[in-house]
Amino acid sequence: MAKSHAHPHPHTHPDDETAALRLRVRKIVGQLQGVEKMMEADRDCAEVLTQIISARRGLKSLSEKLIHSHFHHCIEAASDQAEAKRNLREMLVVLERYVE
Repeated sequence: MAKSHAHPHPHTHPDDETAALRLRVRKIVGQLQGVEKMMEADRDCAEVLTQIISARRGLKSLSEKLIHSHFHHCIEAASDQAEAKRNLREMLVVLERYVE
């Protein structure tokens, strides 16, 4: 997860971690494309829902990995305590929306 120009503080993540997260995203996209094709083919609702469940689990897993990564790379490894607090506050705002 390279630097984001929209984000107020620069941060980096290990390349291998970023590659693994991108692979997860590609798998989720593939699952959702599968859902679309199944719907176009008028497949059984239970089969479509099973594929949706798989995609939802993939999103949940991706979210959990991103949360862990943020705490490790952006909060624990912050350059100073003020940055760590700012990053933690930002994460808490996001988590409030995540659990809605």
